[in-house]
Amino acid sequence: MNKFKILNFLILSLLIGYFGVKYIYKSKIPGPNVIIIMSDDQGWGDFSFNGNKNLNTPNIDGIAKSGVSFDYFYVSPVCSPTRAEILTGRYHSRGGISGTSAGKERLNLDETTIAQIFKSAGYKTGAFGKWHNGSQFPYHPNARGFDEFYGFTSGHWGNYFSPPLDHNGKLVKGNGFIIDDFTDKAIDFIKLNQDESFFLYIPYNTPHVPMQVPDRWWDNFKEKEILNFSNNPENEDLNFTRATLAMCENLDWNVGRILDMLKKLNLENNTIVVFLNDNGPHSERWNGGLKGGKGSTDEGGIRSPLFIRWPDKIPEAKQVKNIAGAIDLLPTLSDLAEINFHFKKALDGQSLKSLILENDIIFKDRLIFSTWNGKTSVRNNQFRLDHEGNLFDIEKDPTQSINLKDEHSQIAETLKNKVDLWNKEMDLEMSDLNRPFLLGYPGSDFTQFPVRDASSLGNIQRSNKYPNDSYFTNWTNLNDRIIWDVEVMEEGSYEVEIYYTCAEMDLGSLIALQIGESEIRGKVLIPNDPKIMGMENDRTERFISYNKDFKPMNIGKIHLRKGKFQMILKALEIKGIQVIDVRSIVFTKCHDKRS
Repeated sequence: MNKFKILNFLILSLLIGYFGVKYIYKSKIPGPNVIIIMSDDQGWGDFSFNGNKNLNTPNIDGIAKSGVSFDYFYVSPVCSPTRAEILTGRYHSRGGISGTSAGKERLNLDETTIAQIFKSAGYKTGAFGKWHNGSQFPYHPNARGFDEFYGFTSGHWGNYFSPPLDHNGKLVKGNGFIIDDFTDKAIDFIKLNQDESFFLYIPYNTPHVPMQVPDRWWDNFKEKEILNFSNNPENEDLNFTRATLAMCENLDWNVGRILDMLKKLNLENNTIVVFLNDNGPHSERWNGGLKGGKGSTDEGGIRSPLFIRWPDKIPEAKQVKNIAGAIDLLPTLSDLAEINFHFKKALDGQSLKSLILENDIIFKDRLIFSTWNGKTSVRNNQFRLDHEGNLFDIEKDPTQSINLKDEHSQIAETLKNKVDLWNKEMDLEMSDLNRPFLLGYPGSDFTQFPVRDASSLGNIQRSNKYPNDSYFTNWTNLNDRIIWDVEVMEEGSYEVEIYYTCAEMDLGSLIALQIGESEIRGKVLIPNDPKIMGMENDRTERFISYNKDFKPMNIGKIHLRKGKFQMILKALEIKGIQVIDVRSIVFTKCHDKRS
């Protein structure tokens, strides 16, 4: 009998051990989920929470009402710098961000991202939307800490209905309206990782142009009376405003879908949700009277809402008056998640945890700098010194109407000296930005080269003066060239596809791709002559490029050796009026050693 009891005990112990280990394996890492949601070109005033009577944003407002809102939160004046500051906790200039296209938007490879930090702590990481900090590996999001990426890496996209997108480095076709599609994929990510801790970054790309939105949302606004107007109502395009408001309400609906899924999966009490904008409004419309818009270093160009919700962990309906910025998100979120990480480089941001969780916290006065296009302003807890040296008491005068430069000359002089020193420091940080585009980075089979990143010689014209999501056309001469500066990172053979369009009457041209001493040639034999598209979905006339349905043309394999070269696309024979229109070139590594 004793032996029988011992045997039962051993069997029971084994079962408990097995299922216990299984449970531990499947259980969450002891840390909260984190979701960062960011809109694109939405102003501080594009929310009913901030007093705009033209629209209703109940889901985004609800994040603020059930959590903490920061009254004075600052981002950069344009897209890619804000993204870099969120990712690194450092000013964008330190990360090599000097522009929004042509490679100037790439985040330096020696920077550590927030995704890498959370991934190192065992989190599953995903990004769905507009990346805008580099396209080719290792600048691609999959190389910067994100396990999963679905979206586009460019600064803007020209079509919001089932457009070509990037899924973990491969070109795919989107499904329906782009914001709904990104939300679908983000929700799939949440469901897939509900039993593990996850870090989810959703950088939406609306209400950025083009002004496209499904009928369901547009129909609510196309005849709607506008109640709140911009500071310069004579310059406001009311149809553009209506389209923007419709896009904002669609975005709010999608935020609500994410919040509903968290509730359905019983995850909301263990998930930190953050909402912010990337910069000020991209048109003349109501923005609470703030001065300036997108591209400006005044309040209207850089002030964003920051709403943070974590039910039962942080207070409800709390407003924070201290200044804060995009640079603070990385240290704040890693601190809230209790992730200890050794940073190789000093952060510019600081943790806002005590401001969020505790009452009556008074931070030491700090400075937050804002810069773009050679213009720098600075904000302390009370004043802003603008890029012209004018001084404003933002607490009393948020519209920057009363210049106090003479009345508080010492404060103005002190802040000016701080700006001068900061500008010199940032100039040193940006002194070495000679970075070719990388081809064949180890660990990545695909390299995409959009013509956004190229230059041209001869008659070739860009489809629009804004490079993002443009294409090259008017290739009519044998002396015409499309040129990229590249560095081949891994020697070997690569399959080459050119995404092109060509009318049937222009077939037969012979083209060549030259990279250093290597060259590959191909004839244009299959027509692809789609109509220009985009206008059928636009609610207002656009100023960015229209699109076409570009198809891949395989021109064979090319063997490349490591090194820095010019990559040149040229024509050797022209059979029609022009050669082809070009959107991008895609390289795929050949792993067959015989190739």
